[in-house]
Amino acid sequence: MASEPAPPSAVARLRAASPALSVGVLAADLLNLGRDVARLEQAGVPLLHIDVMDGCFTPMMTVGPPVIRAIRTPLLKDVHLMIREPLDRLGDYVAAGADIITVHVESSVHVHRALQQLGTMKNANDAGRGIVRGVALNPGTPLEAIVPLVDEIDLVVLLAINPGWSGQAFLPSTLSRLARVRQMVADSGRPILVGVDGGITRANIGQLKGTGVDLVVTGSAIFDGNTPAANAASMRASLTGPSMVDGR
Repeated sequence: MASEPAPPSAVARLRAASPALSVGVLAADLLNLGRDVARLEQAGVPLLHIDVMDGCFTPMMTVGPPVIRAIRTPLLKDVHLMIREPLDRLGDYVAAGADIITVHVESSVHVHRALQQLGTMKNANDAGRGIVRGVALNPGTPLEAIVPLVDEIDLVVLLAINPGWSGQAFLPSTLSRLARVRQMVADSGRPILVGVDGGITRANIGQLKGTGVDLVVTGSAIFDGNTPAANAASMRASLTGPSMVDGR
């Protein structure tokens, strides 16, 4: 009897879903988190985004490994570490079930070493799935910061707001940064995915259509009422529908 093919890796699942929505669960009703996660599963959302803030790298504090571990879902857990010096804490997030771990260039003296460490770790959900290694850049960080890291990353995430402050609008300069980073990725010859995070709403997500973005992080735009599934479907349609990049 022929053996069944191995399930796709986390990075292969992410690439197959591109352009994919990653929905921030901190915008959900945390007292009914299981219900809201189930709604996302039913809507076909492929990823759950979990913002981890430590009150040091960012002014806010959010959640840590216990909450990540407690979320039971077949969706990929997309963990965004906005914490100072994450190197010694990566194992805790891997053990909690993270499928994607994104660290900030600005957060660590040894960000290259942190990415190397992630490359040696096994996914707690399925050892064969692997862990997607991501690196994030704040709006004021030069894109050239990724050049020494391209051999150690699967994903680059551009922040379209400054992390840690609510109520910020999407920075228009993100679009030109996105075009530049995609060219840098192409020049590297590596199959690196590109994401955008921050200030993305149902009204402006269409601006990302046609930009080649692979991952779009959103949250409150999904959980602003009782219809997260409909909101997710609407945003997905805007992302894959007619282009708005040129204002058309």
